[in-house]
Amino acid sequence: MSTNPNNAGADAPIRLLVVDDHTLFRRGLIALLGADARFAVVAEAGDAGEAQRHAQALQPDLVLLDNHLPGVNGVDALRGLKEAAPKARVLMLTVSEDERDLAAALRNGAQGYLLKTIDSEALAVSIVRCMRGDSVVSPEMTAKLVAAFQSLSAAPPAPAAPAAAEPADPIVTLSPREREILRHIARGASNKEIARALDIAETTVKIHVQHILRKLNLSSRVQAAVYAAERGLG
Repeated sequence: MSTNPNNAGADAPIRLLVVDDHTLFRRGLIALLGADARFAVVAEAGDAGEAQRHAQALQPDLVLLDNHLPGVNGVDALRGLKEAAPKARVLMLTVSEDERDLAAALRNGAQGYLLKTIDSEALAVSIVRCMRGDSVVSPEMTAKLVAAFQSLSAAPPAPAAPAAAEPADPIVTLSPREREILRHIARGASNKEIARALDIAETTVKIHVQHILRKLNLSSRVQAAVYAAERGLG
């Protein structure tokens, strides 16, 4: 079975766009990934504007994105990249261990957040997992992920614009069971752990999670956890 849902060929490599302003690191990363038959680097970029142009023209399967870019940081460029290539997954690859960068990246649509200290095989596995729909975060960032969720929960809501009516929060479309599962997701529970806690089948949990993501217009469990944390769930 292909690990690449965006390509028709069963053995088609995952098409990558590599975005990093350090030329030496970027070229080394491209050489490393290019030696693996599972991947094909279709373009590289040194800044957010160039990355967005390549993303729109080439529609890569996955973008490896550094945060520290000239002009516009990677976390701030995420929305533009997702608009340029809606089906592309974005995996942050950065030196930043700041929990605010982590929270912003996940909130803006990244499917994962990896530190550049990661070894080559772990990076390759993370890319494949990301393409399968998993959310990947470096182990060193796990505690900070919890702190980021807590800070999102504690943050006061932004004031509404006086002249515009706020759209209804899609959380109202969730069933009681889906809300319950969303709370477990916010606590970092796996499908197996949720199934055990609620005494239901793991396949049932998977179906509920798919419905939750669809109803909330989210693309990953990490986004769902951030969404729940922003609303004080968990």
